[in-house]
Amino acid sequence: MIIAVACDHRGVNAIEQVKALIAELNHECLDFSSNSDKPADYPDVAYLAAKAVSEKRADRAILVCGTGIGMSIASNKIDGVRAALCYDELNARISRQHNDANVLCLSGDLLGSTMLRRIVDIWLTTDFAGGRHQRRVNKITAIEQGKDPSEITE
Repeated sequence: MIIAVACDHRGVNAIEQVKALIAELNHECLDFSSNSDKPADYPDVAYLAAKAVSEKRADRAILVCGTGIGMSIASNKIDGVRAALCYDELNARISRQHNDANVLCLSGDLLGSTMLRRIVDIWLTTDFAGGRHQRRVNKITAIEQGKDPSEITE
């Protein structure tokens, strides 16, 4: 897979760990990070990485800011992006199995190295379950298109 990554100044250390794990798992990394501890605006880099997913230049993305909240809000504005803010292994697994999340948002300030590694590993190796969950993902897509999701039955 091609994994887009991006971080602001508060996520630099965490994104380096993420990039190392992506390489260990034999995935390609497309880096949009600020790569500096100088203040950077997270919407700028979130947009670039999420757009790469939306345009199918990347299969998924992993974004890191101080809390992960800003990256999640910004990236979810891009059509076709289903970003999930995950703080533990269960969130990571369910975001993939049930929501087919294609963008993972993480906190650079609140997650330690061990938890960060576990979340990323699970998120990258968990498949979408499909089935009844596909209908729900289709409803999310309908909302993006300005449609009433209650009209989607499949």
